Amino acid sequence: MTPTTRRSLIASVLAGLALAAAGPVAAQAYPSRPIQLIVPWGAGGGTDATARIIGSLLEKELGQPVTVVNRTGGSGVVGHAAIASAPPDGYTIGMATVEIGMMHWQGLTELTGASYTPIGLVNADPAAINVRADAPYKTVQDLLAAIKANPGKFKASGTGQGGIWHLGIAGLLRDQKIDPAALPWVPSNGAAPGLQDMVAGGVEVAPVSLPEARSLIDAGKVKPLAILADKPAALYPNVPTVKAALGSDWTMAAWRGIVAPKGLPNDIRDKLAAAVRKVAASKEYTDFMASRGFGVIYAPPEAFGKFMAKSDQELGATMKAVGIAK
Repeated sequence: MTPTTRRSLIASVLAGLALAAAGPVAAQAYPSRPIQLIVPWGAGGGTDATARIIGSLLEKELGQPVTVVNRTGGSGVVGHAAIASAPPDGYTIGMATVEIGMMHWQGLTELTGASYTPIGLVNADPAAINVRADAPYKTVQDLLAAIKANPGKFKASGTGQGGIWHLGIAGLLRDQKIDPAALPWVPSNGAAPGLQDMVAGGVEVAPVSLPEARSLIDAGKVKPLAILADKPAALYPNVPTVKAALGSDWTMAAWRGIVAPKGLPNDIRDKLAAAVRKVAASKEYTDFMASRGFGVIYAPPEAFGKFMAKSDQELGATMKAVGIAK
């Protein structure tokens, strides 16, 4: 072996060792810059509040700023599409909501839960039937009777057309033998603008979650008549379930979880998932959610992916049954 050949061989070996050593270092470098957390719904709603507490706690876990960005529009399509179309590098993640299992049934998008890398399920909240505090209805029976007797007179809002809260009230009406069309839906970019529209007199019903309506309930501007759940909410235990009030088994809940664009490298997914798991179990998160009455639930990536697929099929069947799916 000539000296030149020997030097070349040594250089090749050293280069290989350098690359091998650099691999773990490169993987450990994530994240090396700020992360964007996209929220498909407006500021002030339950999704926004949940995303902001998670973002603030993820900053501590990941050591980088996490900026929450509200991308509203298209009944949730705009924000969900922004998450799905971002580079799969871990620097754009998002708060996917239950609507991802609904929008494609309406022909609004081709996106489904399978369009993302699931990171972690973090929250679920049932719908409630809310009206203005000065409304003449003392019970949910009173409200439904008025809707049935005056089809088209009353309107409801709280999410996009065919969104989870729309489906919640439409399903309840159908369950009670009332045509869902008797209560026209006014699309909004989330619970907060829907509630404000109701308080202002633009609509009569906001079938959103109790945590989303809490500030207006506590301010004496909104009153909840019933909750679409199997058991009363800890936040307002005196609000009856529709089972207790109507004998109805109809339930509906919104869920929220952290996702990333499809194709995210496994090492980055695992680091994000570990951080989200710690956040979901932290005292700061559970105290925040409890103080607002938000439901805490956690599922890791694989289980969250299966959860989204199951939710999609169940919602599709319900949407077809109430005539919302195309």
